[in-house]
Amino acid sequence: MNYFVDLAVEQPLFLLTTLLGLGAFIGNIKIKGISLGPAGVLFAALAFSAYDERLILAKDVGYFGLALFAYIVGIGAGPSFFRALRSGGRVVITIMLALTGAAAVLVGFSKLIGIDGPVLSGIYAGALTNTPALAASQEIWVNATGANSPIVGYSVTYLFGVVGMLIAANFAIKKVSANPQADELAAKPPELIGETIRVDVDGLPTLGELAKQYEDKVRFSRVMTGDSPGHRGVVDIATDDHALVRGDIVTVIADRATIEKFTSQVGHSSTVALTLDRSNLDFRRIAVSHRSVAGRPLGDLRLGQKYGAVATRIRRGDVDLLAQDDFVLQIGDRVRVVANQLGLSKVAKLLGDSEKAASAFSIVSLATGITAGVILGSIPFPIPGGRVFEFGMAAGPLIIGLIMGRIGKTGRVIWSLPHTASSALSLLGMMLFLAYAGSTAGHALSEAITTPVGWRLLIIGLATTATSALTFIFLGRYFAKTYGPRLAGVMAGSQTQPAVLAYVNDQTQDDPRVNLGYAVAYPVAMIVKVLIAPILGNF
Repeated sequence: MNYFVDLAVEQPLFLLTTLLGLGAFIGNIKIKGISLGPAGVLFAALAFSAYDERLILAKDVGYFGLALFAYIVGIGAGPSFFRALRSGGRVVITIMLALTGAAAVLVGFSKLIGIDGPVLSGIYAGALTNTPALAASQEIWVNATGANSPIVGYSVTYLFGVVGMLIAANFAIKKVSANPQADELAAKPPELIGETIRVDVDGLPTLGELAKQYEDKVRFSRVMTGDSPGHRGVVDIATDDHALVRGDIVTVIADRATIEKFTSQVGHSSTVALTLDRSNLDFRRIAVSHRSVAGRPLGDLRLGQKYGAVATRIRRGDVDLLAQDDFVLQIGDRVRVVANQLGLSKVAKLLGDSEKAASAFSIVSLATGITAGVILGSIPFPIPGGRVFEFGMAAGPLIIGLIMGRIGKTGRVIWSLPHTASSALSLLGMMLFLAYAGSTAGHALSEAITTPVGWRLLIIGLATTATSALTFIFLGRYFAKTYGPRLAGVMAGSQTQPAVLAYVNDQTQDDPRVNLGYAVAYPVAMIVKVLIAPILGNF
């Protein structure tokens, strides 16, 4: 074992890869269906540094991972973030109440147990897992008193700050069920199905007008006209100007509830399988790989007018989305297109249809965005009391990522990332940061918990974390009307802890509501914690 420790100290790369591999193994262990996921790296690093304080990774490794992870979260959440923020006032209020309430409970418990002074700032930062809040507290109280007590409080409470919120977030996912109406803004896209329907009524408007009646939540792909017993009709593309008449058979793509409503309006389900008739029309999934197409709304491509084609679904990651005209395409999307063979060839040439190119991404745009985020995170902003505030290596890249994700494209520069690249890079960044964070806290944690004072600090930290978690679960559901995966994302963002987000994404199979909730909560929580933590040292 001594040989291993000496080797790891001399070869930091060996230490890093060992932590990543062992942490991934621990994270994959499931107990009653629950696993730590990428957060396993944090606990592996804590164990290593507790064993020997020399087993610590360089700060630059962790900060690079954090900046990479935060920027990619922002890029993914950007298109929906600003819309969510406009109607997310109650979520912001909930965050502020949860974090100030946690501070009040911390002060109350500290008076009962007999703990006071700057160590309270560290307890707050650790229980709510916020390193910038610790840094702000250290800057003030170490200079004022010469004592390093904030870091002690932080080290003792940090671990349960992570574990406690993991437990609370799991409860939110499993027990706080979603209300589709209340959580419509961040609703998970419904499962799409295709149904063939025979028209039984006359006087229907055109397909384009019907789609507008259903708020563009339906797509029509094929229409068979002239069908009668013994005489098979002709199958053609479903164009917006086609007016359905009695006897027509149309293929409709939508969620199940919309399909049922549409069927009851126009006719009944048909056993005629139009998709099997490939004499005139065919279909295929075409990968978006051309940079000229990425960042443009699907309607701008005018597939019907130019190529006699219709797009019905777009697969992004593992989710099928309805191909609406305002849907903004990204590199890596796979568009399901219906047309004749010539039309399919032309659409494939337009979109690119290269799986290799679809999985590639621009290093220039990624590096530019992260660099801008690092610069923003390093700018000192003056705040009352003669102090300064910095967004740091998490909030800075996150904010830039949100902006770039919303913009999508600047000239020939595409800011978005393919889903596969985004998932891989964000996971790598997160694991790098968790390895660094765990390696810096393990030794201080093992020392602090062996003293009587350490246990008192731990009790205060437990109360602080629990107060924050319970407030989010209660107010999130009954006041902010936020449920399930989105609530878990808000809790992860309020904790400003990548390990919680990693766990929640793992448990929900990357539900898009998680990152949206995280992106809304993170900047607000970061600012509130950095402002509150130093103040607590006065009590």
